[in-house]
Amino acid sequence: MADMDTSLIFVGLVFVLAGMVKGVTGMGLPTVAVALLTLRMPPLEAAALLIVPSSVTNVWQLAAGPALYPLWQRFRTLLGGVCAGTAIAGTAAAWLAGAEGGQAIADRAAGAVLGLALVGYGLLGLTGWRMKVAARHQRWAGPLAGAATGAMSAFTGVFVMPVAPYLQALDLDKDDLVQALGMTFTVGTLALAVMLACRGEWKASGAGGSILALLPAGCGMLLGQWLRDRMHPALFRRCFFVSLVALGAHQLLRIATG
Repeated sequence: MADMDTSLIFVGLVFVLAGMVKGVTGMGLPTVAVALLTLRMPPLEAAALLIVPSSVTNVWQLAAGPALYPLWQRFRTLLGGVCAGTAIAGTAAAWLAGAEGGQAIADRAAGAVLGLALVGYGLLGLTGWRMKVAARHQRWAGPLAGAATGAMSAFTGVFVMPVAPYLQALDLDKDDLVQALGMTFTVGTLALAVMLACRGEWKASGAGGSILALLPAGCGMLLGQWLRDRMHPALFRRCFFVSLVALGAHQLLRIATG
């Protein structure tokens, strides 16, 4: 019973922190939640817990923007790529997990990919480097970034890479960028939920836990929005990216020594 109480407190604190990060930066809830939850559980089990809080907070973020339909028209092929990448990679992961000894290999591979993604995204944020994607390349680059993001989410439950750097490379204004991120994360979360349900990894118990996680995530997001108006965003972002590098390095070390 004590272990269960400790686990519930841990999960609640994780979602408060993840929601706070999203409230300040407009993204990061799945990234932070999965990175911390995988200290105690496999990545896809962690992903199942974040389905509801991620969906609700992303729709919240999406609805707050001014230009939903034009952004949908512009990025619909990217969103299609997210769905396709999730389906294809999810099928491959299910096949691997079904092989003898495959589940252990799949968990280790997912942990390694997650660690590399966290370190890479953290370092990218700390350096402040921004790529540029010319308009003539966006027709093929968008679906490719979407498919890669979907594949990443199918293995790790995190769908910030590479779509977040890609959208940041398009010189969108602040409101359009936040709304485009919300739209992409919403579609990514729903595609992940369908994939997990088809694999039998998002059952009633997991759905119940995910619904309960909505409360601390929502409280954290409100706290983050309050903090956003009272602290320097650059300082928070620097701390956020340093934390991602540390969590990713810890994940890789655990995989290497496990």
